[in-house]
Amino acid sequence: MPRYALGVEYDGSDFLGWQIQPQEPTVQATLERALAFVAAEPVTVFCAGRTDTGVHALGQVVHFDCSAERAERAWILGCNSRLPDSVAVRWAQPVSEAFHARYSARRRSYRYRILRSPTRPALEARYVLWAREELNVEAMRMAAQALVGRHDFTSFRTLACQSKSPVREVYEIRLIEAGEHLDLHFEANAFLHHMIRNFVGSLLKVARGERPVEWVSEVLAARDRSKAGPTAAAHALTFMAARYPAEFALPAEHTL
Repeated sequence: MPRYALGVEYDGSDFLGWQIQPQEPTVQATLERALAFVAAEPVTVFCAGRTDTGVHALGQVVHFDCSAERAERAWILGCNSRLPDSVAVRWAQPVSEAFHARYSARRRSYRYRILRSPTRPALEARYVLWAREELNVEAMRMAAQALVGRHDFTSFRTLACQSKSPVREVYEIRLIEAGEHLDLHFEANAFLHHMIRNFVGSLLKVARGERPVEWVSEVLAARDRSKAGPTAAAHALTFMAARYPAEFALPAEHTL
């Protein structure tokens, strides 16, 4: 049976997360309905990384199997004609049966965007965390380096996290300033539930002078969620990309 991969972009503001659940709407259910229309048969999709309620995606990757054979353009245009404005298929291509959107991914990257402004935003309100107070970005950057590497991240995952292991490898954390915006970029082999948002909540305590730089390292070593900062808001988080071995020949932004 043919297998296809898709690149999907979505605004998560009005969705109850990625994964299908009794409540609606979810991104997965919305996408599957559109694909089923194009395929003329039920379709189940598997994603690179499930996102929570309110979290957005620029480079989500999914795969699905179906007996229908369609041109790449037909998948893209057909799905987009049936999707709401908040979801769009960016690319589509056939892949081998060895490809799995989740298990074949080697790296995943996210961006958390903060707006540093004395007044609240209007146009960007659904996509940024508003910080009215001054932030010590350099202290934040120094504290973040304690989180780079292979560690037990028990202190930074939700108590409801279902992952069998709390160990992950964080390859990079970059803080980029552009005017009032402060973007925190995270790249790892995978992330635990709420891991990035808990990172941000703790780093903000350092940036606001509530905790010293070395505190983040102490929290990491404690392996105790109660020691870390609060979970930062979901709406400022965007799943930027999943990256795969070159053998799968996905678009450049998804290839190692």
